[in-house]
Amino acid sequence: MGTGKKSNNFLMQGSILALASIIVRLIGLLYRIPLTNIIGDEGIGYYSNAFAIYNIALILSSYSLPLAVSKLVAARAVNKQHKNSYRVFLCSMCFAIIVGTIAALAVYFGADFLAATIYNSPRSAIPLKILAPTIFIFAIMGVLRGYFQGKNTMLPTSVSQVLEQVVNAIVSIIAAYYLMKAHSASDSIAAYGAAGGTLGTFAGACLALIFLAFIFALYKPIIDKQLRKDTHNRRETYQEVLKALIITVIPVILSQTVYQISGVLDGSIFGHVMAGKGLNEEARNALWGIYSNKYNLLITVPVSIASAMAVAIIPSLVSSKENGSNAEVKEKVHQAIKFNMLIAIPAAVGMGVLASPILQLLFRDGRELPANLVRLGSIAIIFFSLSTITNAVLQGINRMNTPVIHSAISLGVHIILLYILLKYFNLSTYGLVIGNVTFSLVVCILNWIAIGRHLNYKQEVIKTFLIPAGCSVIMGVVAFLVYQGLYSLIHINSICTLIAVVIAVIVYGSLLLLFKGVTEAELTEMPFGRTLARIAVKLHLL
Repeated sequence: MGTGKKSNNFLMQGSILALASIIVRLIGLLYRIPLTNIIGDEGIGYYSNAFAIYNIALILSSYSLPLAVSKLVAARAVNKQHKNSYRVFLCSMCFAIIVGTIAALAVYFGADFLAATIYNSPRSAIPLKILAPTIFIFAIMGVLRGYFQGKNTMLPTSVSQVLEQVVNAIVSIIAAYYLMKAHSASDSIAAYGAAGGTLGTFAGACLALIFLAFIFALYKPIIDKQLRKDTHNRRETYQEVLKALIITVIPVILSQTVYQISGVLDGSIFGHVMAGKGLNEEARNALWGIYSNKYNLLITVPVSIASAMAVAIIPSLVSSKENGSNAEVKEKVHQAIKFNMLIAIPAAVGMGVLASPILQLLFRDGRELPANLVRLGSIAIIFFSLSTITNAVLQGINRMNTPVIHSAISLGVHIILLYILLKYFNLSTYGLVIGNVTFSLVVCILNWIAIGRHLNYKQEVIKTFLIPAGCSVIMGVVAFLVYQGLYSLIHINSICTLIAVVIAVIVYGSLLLLFKGVTEAELTEMPFGRTLARIAVKLHLL
């Protein structure tokens, strides 16, 4: 776990984390299918409400810790200040234990009040109480993940995420089934089913923490060796470390809180406005369940790649800034944005074109409403990917407050627009999607302006945006025609969808190379790039 140049390949490290994130998201999609079948859209509504409140508590207490710890550790590790780096870890762990305990207790004992006040949905308190202890587990786990990330290795985080999600999936399905069965005579049967789903989250987090603690124990002798070799005279006091931690944590908390509170406010505004229009709790939660469990869940799968790259680029940018290499900073920003757009743009087009087939494949849901939500809102994949990576860039160059301001401005625009769409245009869930797209778009625009100003930076447009967009449109047409043609012959949605997706990937990749959206040098820097480059040369695509 060195901090040398080879280990500082953020694209490779980010790709390891991205691969794990995709696996995690796919497992999440797959287990949501039986979970949704067991607890229904109403149960998913309670489940989503509980998670939205839980996520707010997580952000306020500990969600920012991995990013803050990785940033502080990386800044010291690049200068071989191993003792100061380890002090960051110890101080952060104490902070996590105290804050995580307080937040977990507050959510558990305040669950009834929060569910009734925020969502006008008292039954959502049942799954929320099960989730509460996970906040404490996540706080400790976040420090361990942040420490490894600051040392420029994403592997412990990646493996722990996959283990966490596997256990989550298994326990959620089993617990949901048995809790529904045990409370079959209760009016709150769907809420107890949702509680089974949240029990899986707690169990998964516990296993991930055990794994990370085991890896840390294995790595501890190396840490001790580094501490003995550290000859730096400047020793930071724990008070200085705590101050640096808080200064780093607060802007991240505020920024992430705004992002998360957007979802909470969406649910709150939707619940209260639709209740005023005469929709009962069961019907409201069923609609909210479709929006959160199907539309939101689908678009977060490709966005997880941007999230992974954001985690990887922050310590890498910190290292470059510490070394005074502005040219290296700009190059890393260029690579990160382009890499994400090469994936986000075709993902948005593909998701929009194959919305109904994908929903039928994953959820056995052929209804028009969920498909229309995905078609309308798939463009948010691009905006959320771009806003995520640009937030990370600003945080990596020590503009910690900028994402907070931008997110707050966007939230204000979003709330006003959503209320108008729901109250006066009667758009129901379509209003939620339009608001979601608008929120991410405004953040993108503001971040783009700020990065250009602070770094004197201009992103190359043709190969980053225009060529991928053109290739994606052609890919989308081909995917649609392939699916429709195959379905007219065999009428098996799963086979037709999977074949259409595979062909779409091949078509997009080939077009991207033919139109020189990616050079051979850029391709070789990407994961498995050398192998792909050799194949492309043999096929005369390069």
